[in-house]
This record gives sequence, C-alpha cells and structure tokens, in this order.
Amino acid sequence: MNARAEMKAIAFCMLILFSFLGTPVAGAQKAQVIKIATLAPEGSSWIQTFNAVNEEISKKTNNQVRFRIYPGGVLGDEKDMIRKMYIGQIQGAVLTSSGLSAIFHEMDVFQIPFLFKNYEEVDYVIDKMDAFFKKGFDTKGYIMLGWSEGGFVRLMSTVPVDTLDKLKKAKVWTWEDSPMAKAVFNEAQVMAIPLSVPDVLVGLQTGLVDVVYAPPSGAIAMQWFTKTKYITDVPLIFLVGALVVKKNVFQKISPEHQKLLRESFQQHMDQLKRVIRKENQDALQVMAKHGVKILKPSQDQIKEFKDLSDRAMKRLGKKSFSKKTREAVEGHLKTFRGENKQ
Repeated sequence: MNARAEMKAIAFCMLILFSFLGTPVAGAQKAQVIKIATLAPEGSSWIQTFNAVNEEISKKTNNQVRFRIYPGGVLGDEKDMIRKMYIGQIQGAVLTSSGLSAIFHEMDVFQIPFLFKNYEEVDYVIDKMDAFFKKGFDTKGYIMLGWSEGGFVRLMSTVPVDTLDKLKKAKVWTWEDSPMAKAVFNEAQVMAIPLSVPDVLVGLQTGLVDVVYAPPSGAIAMQWFTKTKYITDVPLIFLVGALVVKKNVFQKISPEHQKLLRESFQQHMDQLKRVIRKENQDALQVMAKHGVKILKPSQDQIKEFKDLSDRAMKRLGKKSFSKKTREAVEGHLKTFRGENKQ
C-alpha cells in the first residue's frame, strides 16, 4: 500500500471510530436530575404526591428523568429558592402566589383578601386565567408544570383576635416574602413581626409572635396549631401555588418526556387538590379536639376586616399586579356568580 492509500485508510478508520464514540449507547445517556425545593414538610400530602410523580416519571423514562425533592424549607424561604433557581443550584420550586409574584408580578392578584368565596370560584378563575399565567412565566424563563394550593387561610393565635381592636394589640407574624400582608397590617396599624416560614414555630414557642395565619391543614402539617389556642373562622385569602421549573432545564428534556411530565403533574396535582381540600375540612375538627377554640366573628366584625383590606389594596395601588389583571379576574368572578346566582 502506497503512502497516499495508507493515509486514506487511516482517515477512514478514524472516521468510523469517532462516529462510534459520538453515538450514545442505548440507555447510557446522562440522566436529567431536577432538584425541587418546597416549604411543604416531609410526610405531608404534597411530598407524597411529589414522590409518586418521581416514581412514575423515573419508571416511564427508564430513569432518564427524575427529581430530588428538598422539603420543609431546608433550602430556605421562597425568596431563597428563587435565588437558588436563578444561580442554578436548584432547577425548580413549589411556590405560593407570594413567591411566584417575585417572578411574575401578576400572581399577586391572588393575594387580594376576600377575593374568593368558595372552591368553585377558585377553580373557575384559575381555569380561565391558566393560559395567561403560564405564558407570563414562560416569558420570564420558567415552565409552570402544575397549580397547587394550600386552601383558605385563617388567623391562629395564642390570644383571641376575633375583632380588629384585639388584632391591633397582638404581636402578629408577617411573612417576609409577602408585601400584600405587610400592606394590610400597615393599614391596620398592628405590630407585625417579620419571620421566614421555618422560623414561625419557634416564634410561637418563645412568645415572639401571638398571631400567625395559614390554612388549617398547613397549620397541622407545620405543627403551629400545637402552640396556639384560637383559630378565627374567617377565610382571609385563598393560598394559591404552583410548581415552576427553569425553562432552559426543561428544554433539555426530550419532547416525549416533556409531554409525559406535563401530563403526570397535571394528573397528580388535580388529585392533590382534592386531598388538600378534604384535609382542610378535617383539620378544623382535629384542632377543636386538641383544645383549639374556634372563634366566629359577627358579620359587622367581618365587614371591618373587609373594609380594612379594601383600604390597603387602594393604598398599594399599582405596586403589584396590574389593573388589567385584576379586572380580568373580577370579570370572571362576576360571570361565575351571575351564572350561579351567588
């Protein structure tokens, strides 16, 4: 073989070799591990749902896509989770509307006090606004994989707070990540003590705060109810949430697996919604059995709370959600209430 023919043969062999090396062996692709943080405590229905999704996705993708869940606020509060998503330390988080609004401000509309009267209204509005919010997160670089919820939030306290005057005399916890709550408490002129969610239980134990707020099932899951004596049976806001994942991470997953993730989370989050609603219903009875007294303010006292909230929302102005988004939500509510004669 002459030198030229030899060079051609070597080049051909090298081409074959590189082609072989560049072709992944079936099943040898690097698995995509998506790290997700949440405030939901270990053992709660939220974590059980995420574990079920993880098992299903791992099985159906032959372990090519799986999740690593960080529960109970071990990675910090929601602002910490958002920062860690930004720098790539985690790829997703389950956030409440408060945390979500730090990414897409229009989510703050769900923190308007007394916005919803019942679950039917919640479901109707979210269904109507679903595409709008998903597009909003998409433009910010996130994929919303599913809605979540905590339920209707109520005041829980070590002292009775069934009136506005009593609330003003108490030390009230305010979530550091919730400017909406801060606006309401400023309007009420109450002593608001900012704490991260993981620090609330210690705040109750040490007497740093007298009043906290949470959905009943959440108060049980986080053990807050063990340090309180009263729950004021007035639904203040509906705690909406969602699971978001970084868009650039999601796009690395094959289209087939992306579709699988969307379908799986949709199915499991719908099931979780029904579980959470049942748990909230049962939680009030559980707390009553443990000696927590349920306070029922009069209609006049409830009106005081509502008037206060309205003033706070007007003072907040355009610092949060847009007028257009609020009008859209209220328009859907008006339609629903008209059709259902509420």
